[in-house]
Amino acid sequence: MLTERQQSILDFIRTFQEAHGIPPSTRAIQRQFAFASQNAVMCHLRALAAKGMIEQLADRSWGLRAREIQTHLFEVPVYGTIPAGLPSLQEQSPDETLGIDPALFGLPTPPRQPIWALRVSGDSMVDAHILDGDLAVLERREPRAGDIIAALVDETSTTLKRLIYVDGKPVLRPANPRYSDIHPQHHLACQGVLIGLIRRQFAGQAEVGDRRSEIGGQKAEIRDQKAKT
Repeated sequence: MLTERQQSILDFIRTFQEAHGIPPSTRAIQRQFAFASQNAVMCHLRALAAKGMIEQLADRSWGLRAREIQTHLFEVPVYGTIPAGLPSLQEQSPDETLGIDPALFGLPTPPRQPIWALRVSGDSMVDAHILDGDLAVLERREPRAGDIIAALVDETSTTLKRLIYVDGKPVLRPANPRYSDIHPQHHLACQGVLIGLIRRQFAGQAEVGDRRSEIGGQKAEIRDQKAKT
C-alpha cells in the first residue's frame, strides 16, 4: 500500500511521462514537491521501486518511470554525431537512449523501421523551427523529395537538410537565407528521414513535436561533427 506522498509522486511520474514521452528527472520531482534535497526524492523513489511501482533507468539522469507506462515506450538511441554510413550505426555506441511513445510521431508500436536521434547544432534550419540543441528523431527509410534528411555528402561530411531535386539532381537546401544550397559532387547517402523533434526546455522536461507535415529547409549541422556549409 502506498502512502499519500508516494501516490502523489507516482501520479506525477505517470502524468509527466504521458505528456512528454520521457520520465521526469529527480530534479524535476524535487522541484514539483519542494523537497529540500534529492536525497529525499531518492528515499521515496526507492520505496516505490521496492513496492514494484517504478523502475530505475540505466541513465540516472532520466529519473524513473512507472512500469505500466514503460510498456508503451520505445527505446531510441541518441548519437552526438551521425556515423559515416548506415552499417556503422550498429557499431557506434549511443550517447544515451530515450524512452519515447512512437504514437507521438505517428508511428506504430513498435515502429516498423529503425528510428534514432541526433543532436542538432547551428542555426541553418531555424526557419523550419529546428533549433540548436534540439534532438532530431529520424526514421531509416528511403527519402522522398521534400523530406528533411540526415545526409552523408560525398562521403566526407554529414548534415541535416531538405532534399530537393534540381534538373534531376539532388540538392540539400537550408532553412535559413544566410546559408547556400549544397550540391553533392559525387555521392549523397541518406542516413535517416526526420520525423520529429524533441526540445529540452530545461532539466527534466521536454517538448515533443511530430514534424512529418511541417518541416521546411535544411542545414542544421550535427554537433561535434564536420559539416559543410
